[in-house]
Amino acid sequence: MIDLANITLTYPDGTSRITAVDDASLRVNAGTVVGLTGPSGSGKSSLLAVASTLISPDRGTVTIDGINATNLSLTELAELRRTKVGLVFQQSNLLASLTAYEQLLVMNELTTQRSRRAARAATRNRARNLLDAVGLAADADKRPAQLSGGQRQRVNIARALMHEPSVLIVDEPTSALDQERGTQIIDLLLRLTGEHATATLLVTHDQRILPRLTSTYAMVDGHLALVRDADLVA
Repeated sequence: MIDLANITLTYPDGTSRITAVDDASLRVNAGTVVGLTGPSGSGKSSLLAVASTLISPDRGTVTIDGINATNLSLTELAELRRTKVGLVFQQSNLLASLTAYEQLLVMNELTTQRSRRAARAATRNRARNLLDAVGLAADADKRPAQLSGGQRQRVNIARALMHEPSVLIVDEPTSALDQERGTQIIDLLLRLTGEHATATLLVTHDQRILPRLTSTYAMVDGHLALVRDADLVA
């Protein structure tokens, strides 16, 4: 679960400060996908950074999976991200020298201290299972240059799920894809959110996918407003 309550975030601008997020609140429950839309410069990226605990707000409360992150130390925040948060960026940012399978194994090495043989075997199985879940079981040994843009984004999503996060933060995953591949990625995110019971916060400019999401918020000049909730229109 992601719960942002009365978030305000400002940045220095000479002798004054610019308000990027102005008293914004939203909640994303487990197993749901909440969309966030708005023009460039409206504060969406700033709100994502707060939701993923990469930036601390000036005011307000950030709760991740029941944990109040607002007053945690930098070390505690890093641990929270390591165990609770999965990040999917616009670009896949895969390591060129590694296969799809190895991309997931490396992610696990960065997010766990387990080294027992049984744990390593479980990690390998999870990587294989996730690649199968995103439709890339047959492409596990291919490197990024051998994969299409949509396939690379699928690896990106699988990698974000390697440490079994309860929260998934997704920043415009279809921006570099054509309509068909973009639809496939959204299909995948919706399915995996349900299967893994993650709370998924998704930034998108694609208005066509919004009716498929649990709810949608719009952001303009730092102000956040609920524009659609499936529970209210069902």
